[in-house]
Amino acid sequence: MYTYDLPQWLMFFYVYCFAGWIFESAYVTLRTKHFVNRGFLRAPMLPLYGTGAVVMLWVSIPVRGNLVLTYFAGVIGATVLEYVVGVGMEALFKVKYWDYSDQRFHFQGIICLSSSIAWGFLTLLLTEVIHRPIERWVLGMPDLMLGLFLGSVSTVFVSDTIVSVKAALDLRKMLEGMTRVRAELEAMQVQLSLAKMETRDQVEEFRENVEERRRRYQEAKRKFTERLEALHIPTRAQLEELKELLPEHSSLLDRLREKALEYNRITGRTSFFRESLLRGNPGASSAKFGWALKELQRRGKERSEESE
Repeated sequence: MYTYDLPQWLMFFYVYCFAGWIFESAYVTLRTKHFVNRGFLRAPMLPLYGTGAVVMLWVSIPVRGNLVLTYFAGVIGATVLEYVVGVGMEALFKVKYWDYSDQRFHFQGIICLSSSIAWGFLTLLLTEVIHRPIERWVLGMPDLMLGLFLGSVSTVFVSDTIVSVKAALDLRKMLEGMTRVRAELEAMQVQLSLAKMETRDQVEEFRENVEERRRRYQEAKRKFTERLEALHIPTRAQLEELKELLPEHSSLLDRLREKALEYNRITGRTSFFRESLLRGNPGASSAKFGWALKELQRRGKERSEESE
């Protein structure tokens, strides 16, 4: 593969995964004023940076020495990679782990002009300055040392990737469950409101009937005291009609309580990896489960503040 063999490309990938993690974690930590283990994985590696660096190197090799072509090769290659990875992760996990929606000239919040321009300059910095000492170091490593290092790091990387993907899929299920239960709760609350309105109308009608019957009774009592017992006010029948509505309302309230318990069970299923995934991506967003993701982020922030 051009001037490097596969193990050397893999070594470059891991080196720049680590370098990208240092850069991103330091930037977000300084901005938020508390340490953030940035990224999708729990290990100190950001695969997007590692892949991006490999792509930058790969597309710049044919034009090495020409700074203008190297710049535009980096812009195009890194932007395409960022878009493909962003679309793929959002389609799989229903969460956008980076979001440029607040930037000017963005596309779907996944890529933006300022980021693409930065990718080009980063390609120049990488190929002309950063990569040269790293290249000498990697090419000078004995094959045995390189193999042992790649074997160890690859084991950690693959294991971390499996666990992190599982956590992300679990997070997706949680977001889906929260959204579904919330929709059902809202629908039940609408039903309950309508039932209350209906009951209130019936109670008002019942009261009006009672008042009318009482008025007629008093009038009959004055005129026909001898028929007082025969003109007994039939309030019990009216009350029985009203009581017949209560089981329906009780059932609706029971269903609301069940959904509330289900919602608490869903949101209560926290795990270290899922919490870490949310903390490591504070700018994550979701078009489909936006409210649920914000709710989990809010709860995670509260738990973090309580533990401090």
